[in-house]
Amino acid sequence: MIDTTNSPHVKFRSIPIGDCRWTEGFWADKFQQCQDVMIPYMGSLLKGDIGHGLNNFKIAAGMIEGKHQGFAWHDGDFFKWMEAAVYVYSINGDPSILDELDEILEIVARVQEDDGYLHTQIQIENIGHFSNRKYHEMYNCGHLYTSACVHHRVTGKRNFLDIAIKNADLLYKLFQPRPKELCRFGFNQSQIMGLVELYRTTQDKRYLELAEIFINNRGQSEVVDDPSTEGYPIGDMVQERVPLREETEAVGHAVLALYYYAGAADVFAETGEKALIDALDRLWHNVCEQKMYVTGAVGQAHFGASTRRDKIEEGFLDAYLMPMATAYNETCANIANAMFNFRLLGIHGQSKYADIMELVAMNSALVGIGLGGKDYFYANPLRLNRGQREYQDHRDCTESPIREPYIECFCCPPNLVRTIAKLSNWAYSLTDSGVAVNLFGGNRLETKLTDGSDFTLIQRSAYPFEGAVRFTVEKCRQTPIEILLRIPDWADGAELLVNGGRMDINVEPGSFARIERSWQSGDTIELNLPMDVTLMKGHPLIEEVRNQAAIKVGPLVYCLESPDLPDDVRTLDVHLPSDIELKKESDPELLGGITTLSGEVLVRSEQRQQMYGRLHDGQPWRTIQTRFVPYFAWSNRGEAEMTVFLPIVWSQRT
Repeated sequence: MIDTTNSPHVKFRSIPIGDCRWTEGFWADKFQQCQDVMIPYMGSLLKGDIGHGLNNFKIAAGMIEGKHQGFAWHDGDFFKWMEAAVYVYSINGDPSILDELDEILEIVARVQEDDGYLHTQIQIENIGHFSNRKYHEMYNCGHLYTSACVHHRVTGKRNFLDIAIKNADLLYKLFQPRPKELCRFGFNQSQIMGLVELYRTTQDKRYLELAEIFINNRGQSEVVDDPSTEGYPIGDMVQERVPLREETEAVGHAVLALYYYAGAADVFAETGEKALIDALDRLWHNVCEQKMYVTGAVGQAHFGASTRRDKIEEGFLDAYLMPMATAYNETCANIANAMFNFRLLGIHGQSKYADIMELVAMNSALVGIGLGGKDYFYANPLRLNRGQREYQDHRDCTESPIREPYIECFCCPPNLVRTIAKLSNWAYSLTDSGVAVNLFGGNRLETKLTDGSDFTLIQRSAYPFEGAVRFTVEKCRQTPIEILLRIPDWADGAELLVNGGRMDINVEPGSFARIERSWQSGDTIELNLPMDVTLMKGHPLIEEVRNQAAIKVGPLVYCLESPDLPDDVRTLDVHLPSDIELKKESDPELLGGITTLSGEVLVRSEQRQQMYGRLHDGQPWRTIQTRFVPYFAWSNRGEAEMTVFLPIVWSQRT
């Protein structure tokens, strides 16, 4: 969680960790599950013989015998789980959480070398330090720094922070001189975000300087293999072909790219360099308006090439090249998209960034974990046909057709769990004159405004399944303050009442409605957001969805899943009438009682085996009744077919 309390170049500032807590409804339920199920279950994996995360530290510390298990970035994933636990502690204050973390940190401190170096695989296997970037040393460092800063802010303790400082000092010593052999080393660059947080925590300007060095190193070296790069794709894959300030297109590995952009946004918040934010604004446009799915997901392909013909993995393709069935959309990439947008929200203070944060959170991020909180998706397609992904019984099945209780490449699950744990901290921002409401859901905000005065706001809502949101001011200073309320870009016809009456306030979709007044305890704001069923079409250049539509209600994208079809009907057979009438229903026995949509669709089966054939009338149309479920809830009823987009049959009435 970033801390922009004192950042000079932001319009919205972060609220302190723990100042907002979910109290009822959708996100309150998710947080409760995160506390009770997600984090304990994940901890049992990472501290046990399956996940082996803690074992790696114990082996490196000489406490037990064994070999390193997991990928090179596994330390960073373990730090993410620790960070998630701290967010939960910030809400529930359970001392057992800190006791457990203290025990873990004693082991981590034993592993750290005298010069500050820390990386269990390299230390266990006696690999040369910073010898090859494929070992993700910087990725682990970045998550170490971020988690340590969060831990210090919440607990006041230094046992985690001191480990991070010692490691960062080593990085400064090695990388600040910019030796040629290390200039291409920032591979998966979470260290940039982490260094800026370390600067914000300690006020040591060396860490901000080093973060900027890592940004500036990109695009400065010849793109050829050297000993530090062998074994992994180079060039656009790692955003090293073009300097960031000159870049016009998001390329390469989507997580690497968006972590890089998010780190650069953190640096801009401290330096205000215009060339930096101009580049990030260009890249935001390319990502979010040319390469993003309707679910907020990014990273179109598992394998492919950039427009400059560099080999890429888990990354961006051309603009509007949006495969549905083979869409990769790594959960980490989707979360990174939200992280980047959260930073731009702070910098620009525009609602479009919060729209994407919410879109990701409720769709392409949340789909990464099952409704029970104990199984995961790594890749998130928008269509899955029978036989498309053959199930393989191994733990590193990133494209499994069913959710997995453990994935050997375990970066996504703890990333998602820490996001759910901290999401209440994204719900509000502080402005120079008051507070901005970014996300909706039942919660209590108890914070201090930028002038140091106390402010308490209660939000009541059954959002996202209902659009009525009610705010009650409980405590406020006597002089006027502003309350900014996000009006989502889909909320045509939104209504706003203050103390039951209408006011002359601009309530425009895609903006913040601003109310400035002297507030009294008990004052209310009612925001009514229309939650109409909407058919969404794609840009005409997205060939895969020409003459197709997706279904969206408020922030939620819906999908069709084969358990809701007759046995003789496949998702490929189903067509969507353009004038379809869909009824909202809530079945407490189905998928946790979520709101589904029911209506009549058209079905016509064509059992073709050949790749191409003559056009003919085929079987006659028939009508069936079916239901649609939120995209985040699919694949919780066994292996299934699924699709977000369906071909349209146009009615004469539309």
